[in-house]
Amino acid sequence: MLCDICHKSNATVHLTEIIDDKVVEMHICQKCAQSKAEELSSQPNIVDFLGGLTGLGRIEGNEKTLKCSACGLSYAEFKSKGRLGCEHCYSVFKQQLLPLLKKIHSSCAHYGKTPLGQDKLNSSQEYLKDLQAQLKRAIKLEEYEDAARLRDKIKKIEEV
Repeated sequence: MLCDICHKSNATVHLTEIIDDKVVEMHICQKCAQSKAEELSSQPNIVDFLGGLTGLGRIEGNEKTLKCSACGLSYAEFKSKGRLGCEHCYSVFKQQLLPLLKKIHSSCAHYGKTPLGQDKLNSSQEYLKDLQAQLKRAIKLEEYEDAARLRDKIKKIEEV
């Protein structure tokens, strides 16, 4: 089989590209494969893209020595890989991650789906906070009967 690019040498490399939702297969020779690899390496990657959004390309003074104590990942390594090493990295690199998350997701808080079983937990916590706010309001307005009723409700919920 001849190379799809130069049509001279035998094809030794087989590439599959997705262009405009269509799968395109290419059979190319070693020489054309090298030039294709150079072409792909000149395109920006996701790490460079994300770095451009928040200035990850710049490393400031204390960021040069910033390292995760759990996995040993440095900020410079995170910046080059674009991936964190462990769950503790989120705390260590919090100051650097917050602007990035805000830029990408328009928020630093999660508003998506929650794991199964967490919905009940979250709604009961919100209900408890609401009852506590009502209790404070009742005390402030000197509605002691309502305050006692709310206090008892809160105690029952906290016992469970």
